Amino acid sequence: MVSSFEKKLNQLNDSVVEVSLSETTNPQTTSVAPSNTATGIYVTIHGHFYQPPRENPYLDAIERQPSAAPNHDWNERILHECYRPNAFARILSEQGELVGIANNFEYLSFNIGPTLMSWLERHDMEVYQKIIEADRKSCQRLNGHGNAIAQAYNHIILPLANERDKYTQIRWGKEDFRSRFGRDPEGMWLAETAIDYPTLEVLVAEGIRFIILAPSQAERCRPFPNSENENPEWIEVGGSQIDPTRPYRCFLPNNSDNSTEIPYIDIFFYDGPISRDMGFNDVLNSSHNFAGRLGQAVRGDHRPSQLISVATDGETFGHHKGGTEKCLAYAFLGEFPQRDWKVTNFAHYLSISSPTWEVVLKPVTAWSCSHGVDRWQDDCGCGGGGTWNQKWRRPLRDSLNWLRDQFVDIYEDFGRHFFNDVWAARDEYVKVILDRSIANINNFLSKHQSHDLTEIEKVDALRLLEMQRHSLLMFTSCGWFFDEISRPEGTQILRYAARAIELAEDVSGVKLELEKEFIGRLALAPSNVELFKTGDEVYRQLVATAKISLEQVAAHYAINSLFTTYTREQRIYCYNAKQHDYQMRRMGNLSLAVGQLELVSEITLECKNFVFAVLHLGGWDFHCCIRSFSGQIVYDKLKQKLFDALQEASIANVIMTMSELFGECSFSLKDLFAEERQRIMGLLSQETLNRLDQLYSQVYRDNYSIMMAFHRDNLPVPQELQVAAEVALGHKFLTSVRGLEAESSDGKLSQNHLADLEALATEVGQQQCRFYNLEVKEALERLIVSSLRHILHQNEHHHVEEDVYNLERIIEVGDRLNLGLSLTNAQEIYFQSLENHIVPLCLGYLQRQNYAEIQTNGVEAGEAWELPQISKLLQLGKKLAIDVDQWLNQLY
Repeated sequence: MVSSFEKKLNQLNDSVVEVSLSETTNPQTTSVAPSNTATGIYVTIHGHFYQPPRENPYLDAIERQPSAAPNHDWNERILHECYRPNAFARILSEQGELVGIANNFEYLSFNIGPTLMSWLERHDMEVYQKIIEADRKSCQRLNGHGNAIAQAYNHIILPLANERDKYTQIRWGKEDFRSRFGRDPEGMWLAETAIDYPTLEVLVAEGIRFIILAPSQAERCRPFPNSENENPEWIEVGGSQIDPTRPYRCFLPNNSDNSTEIPYIDIFFYDGPISRDMGFNDVLNSSHNFAGRLGQAVRGDHRPSQLISVATDGETFGHHKGGTEKCLAYAFLGEFPQRDWKVTNFAHYLSISSPTWEVVLKPVTAWSCSHGVDRWQDDCGCGGGGTWNQKWRRPLRDSLNWLRDQFVDIYEDFGRHFFNDVWAARDEYVKVILDRSIANINNFLSKHQSHDLTEIEKVDALRLLEMQRHSLLMFTSCGWFFDEISRPEGTQILRYAARAIELAEDVSGVKLELEKEFIGRLALAPSNVELFKTGDEVYRQLVATAKISLEQVAAHYAINSLFTTYTREQRIYCYNAKQHDYQMRRMGNLSLAVGQLELVSEITLECKNFVFAVLHLGGWDFHCCIRSFSGQIVYDKLKQKLFDALQEASIANVIMTMSELFGECSFSLKDLFAEERQRIMGLLSQETLNRLDQLYSQVYRDNYSIMMAFHRDNLPVPQELQVAAEVALGHKFLTSVRGLEAESSDGKLSQNHLADLEALATEVGQQQCRFYNLEVKEALERLIVSSLRHILHQNEHHHVEEDVYNLERIIEVGDRLNLGLSLTNAQEIYFQSLENHIVPLCLGYLQRQNYAEIQTNGVEAGEAWELPQISKLLQLGKKLAIDVDQWLNQLY
């Protein structure tokens, strides 16, 4: 096998230096050559990547989820445990050193939920682009058939949806796919693989060629009729006995009087036992075990080809089963090619192996419920396992169905005043969801409006469409999946319902009593939690209390302005805030800010002008008032009265004046959005923490010699003194790391601060302190990355040895403190540079040695790198656990 390094060496050097790598440390892919006929063994591993939408319906952002610590939320945690590791899957040598990085998405068949892809695009563009790139490369490898398939938009159970919602979900899923992958989807993943024949008809009408189902969803199958057997017998396979190694064709009733063609869709059934083993057994512990388990499915009946296909939650690879993305990478690049198995996807296999069998499905089925689709509407027992029941499921489903139908009437009644075709407008609204720029919104409205809409009418039109979007989101399957209505998933879909109700009332301009009726219906849904008893209390306690008004957004801005320097225009979650006036005055411990603010929703374009006043009494006490802006003269008088009251230095007088001018309604620190409230709480605590740091530092300094005496005699240090040492040294370490980061913005590490860190690390060891600070850990990781970029991208190399030495010192400090530094980003940066930069340097040096003259062949003139500098770069690779032995051996 020829490594990429060897290829590079062949290109750059006429006198090839032989480099030998074993297949274990240098796995190769087996490309699938263009062919019209399938021959041999094909393997498809399908990952269904999906997370339930977690965004606050009012902020269009996920708020901090403490259960996901140390990450901000569960999407972020799974990103680092699954999506990123699969985009940068490590291939390690037997010594545990990195020899390759694979993008598993290039070889996985996959679907990624549109709501999850939207989140990835916002929060990790690098991983997002790797996924897009993987599909493009798989298209190139597999004759134009990419690994990615579409998904119905927000994971609703399609057999339980009405026909109109079925069409919208599939059309939104297709458009989302097109906008990201630049091509039409050939296949579609259905939430929970839930299917019935009416859903199949919509899929066929929308041009979907194939779907993937569980073997338990087939009822009977048979080979196509032919001249030798015009009426083959049906084979009953209702107990999951269907052969999953071939595709099947499912014919639908022909309801058209004008067409003689029988509509159909092709179906792949994944191997059920192996797929279960992937999720619940140890077959992913090694690529060898995995390939061996797949090999058990190979049929020895001499058929020309067969497809071994499995499917599971994509989060299995790395999140549910840590590190298994490495197993996938080894399997794709090593184990499968060694067995002469071709890695493919369903669309490609279908292009070279058309179905020769047909199948009839059971009436209504899903992969995670043995009772059809009752898991999402009845107390069927699925998702339980304890003492809790799911009697709440049917009332919740019925309540939301009723609410959806109310929204339909409102949408049609009011929407016909704005749109030529209200349902065509809804089906294309996904284009606005994907791009909420003003220009795109105006283009969309221009296409669908029944007349030139006023600015107020545009807002109502968008409110109606958002009402429909939330109406769809409230059917996200996760709300029923588990065993309690008050879980976060159930609460989330109820929040979508609450937001849709508000939007409906905003458009109508009157209280529609929808919420009251809806809450009454939820009272029929029994909760397993004594605190709630029924679903209506879940709504009152967990949903109604989480609503956010524009006044609250303004209050958030006002209170936060005391601690944040806002620009004239600022984005606050999904709102644009334009500051027309802002003044703040202080009087002793009192701070009073008064301002005029214009808020515009990016989603509905709703715009409102506010006047705010916020009084900080010191500590945790805030008093904030909001009112509508009613003219410049009124505002100027209001501002003057407030500042006059402040001059009197009477808290009571200021608060009384605020009440007279704004009314009795006020906001405090608890009304801030959670993210900013926690930040401000940290700022308010800082002064106290600083005093404590000084106190503990003094205690530590005063008792340093005593503590050293305890250590010399191997005696336990008194707990009070040990705590003082840990607090004092932790504070010093954090201060030093911040200073080092501030002075190393260009990647050049400060010698003085480095020495301070090393001395502190020594002192921490001497005092036997337990030290772990997440901020310190993350700062050191950032310093490693920035320093590495500086080393690899600098034009001159005279200071390389010094820079590498300093970088290694940072890593050693982290090791001495047992911080568990993550070097993954540094490894990726180094590995990319290894082939593009470091290997050519090695070749240039070897050429100069071989020919006794400079023949750079692609190495820039003037880059006269010598052995000590090149060796230092390679030794840095060793420090980062990257296999560079082949080049070190060549140089020495």
